[in-house]
Amino acid sequence: MSRSTTIKLISIPAALAAALAVGACNGDTTTTTVTASAGGEGGSTASPLPRGSEPANLDPSEFTTEIDNPYWPMTPGSRWTYKEVEDGQSQDVVVSVTDKTKQIANGIEARVVHDVVSEDGQPVEVTDDYYAQDADGNIWYLGEDTAEYENGKVATRAGSFEAGVDGAEAGVALPANPQPGLSYRQEYYKGQAEDQGEVLSTEEQVETPFGHFTNALMTRDSNPLEPKVEELKLYAKGVGPVLTLDVSGATGREDLLTYKADK
Repeated sequence: MSRSTTIKLISIPAALAAALAVGACNGDTTTTTVTASAGGEGGSTASPLPRGSEPANLDPSEFTTEIDNPYWPMTPGSRWTYKEVEDGQSQDVVVSVTDKTKQIANGIEARVVHDVVSEDGQPVEVTDDYYAQDADGNIWYLGEDTAEYENGKVATRAGSFEAGVDGAEAGVALPANPQPGLSYRQEYYKGQAEDQGEVLSTEEQVETPFGHFTNALMTRDSNPLEPKVEELKLYAKGVGPVLTLDVSGATGREDLLTYKADK
């Protein structure tokens, strides 16, 4: 799930997110004010969500393909476009929520989200990601079918996995009740997909070519398989992911250019 400046982050004050916005967008922008709530009381950092290789033990009857978590609503027909610049190289990213679903091996029916990364009009990576939402509003990540391309041909499908197959476990893409300090695994397929996330704040501001947002959710994503790689992701309520910033392992960022919600 990761894509990843060389700053080792111990804690992330709100001032950092404001700094991230500088230079993110030239010219006029649309200003969108977002109100977010961390939810709950007391700011507990205890995580009820799975971590590491812990089994999830999910009940399929508690899941839906209608995903309406406010930090990442996935209505079929919705479409996000991004510009990703990493180590000086620019790529285009298009993420589309399809009307398709897939029965995952662990018994859960998942929404299929299509993700295409291209460079100079040619595909670099094409992925179908599988998501579902539980009764509490957590968005679960249930696997992916991914292919990396070289010279127009599939070079590898490494990283593909499905929860319930070969020891792979579902992870959490976004929690229903994000609070600073909450940590969780995003995916688990031993040796291939072990991304993990931590909520840093729900009070950030961020600017991209698509607009300016306040009270955004910021997470820190890492992967024990790549211990030097770390990135920040910011989510705007009612929109979804708006900015990804590499903070270690690479020098890059991915900005939201456009968003269309099919309602």
